[in-house]
Amino acid sequence: MFTGIITDIGTVDAIEKAGDTRFRIRTSYETGTIDLGASIACSGPCLTVVDKGPGNFSVDVSAETLSKTTLEAWRVGHRVNLERALKMGDELGGHLVSGHVDGTVRVLDIRPEGDSLRYVFGVSEDLRKFVSPKGSVALDGVSLTVNEVENGNFGVNIIPHTQSETTLGALKIGDRVNFEIDMLARYIARLMES
Repeated sequence: MFTGIITDIGTVDAIEKAGDTRFRIRTSYETGTIDLGASIACSGPCLTVVDKGPGNFSVDVSAETLSKTTLEAWRVGHRVNLERALKMGDELGGHLVSGHVDGTVRVLDIRPEGDSLRYVFGVSEDLRKFVSPKGSVALDGVSLTVNEVENGNFGVNIIPHTQSETTLGALKIGDRVNFEIDMLARYIARLMES
């Protein structure tokens, strides 16, 4: 489990394609404190640490994960939002995030709004019912509050701190990001179906 509060921006520094794809990610985390088998959210998806070295860790990514996320487009030099898994007693600063990405959404518009930037994203029809005004979403692993939902699109504000401390500040119109719906919305929708 995660909170959607990014604690480091890593960089992909090696990619090895075999049965699965292995990404080596450079990080400022003290890798001596990361156990093999630990979970780290990497721009949204919860990935398992399979190797580590000074200032880096490696994760294996299956074809399924590549097909459902933006990871298939990662190249050496790609910047990655990182969050280590919650420990009991940690502050829950964002919302409960599982690291199980539901799909991707595309940036449709970016416009200044005060000191913030208002981003509008297009969401697929099958996921629209899970997005509501003032509800939570995770975009590339970042916990955000939805401002409005209209015609299959939703908007969020990205404050200057989030712009500088995550990869979201570098987004351009047309870019895709990993999208995770709020866990509570998922379970409420499931209960309503039964």
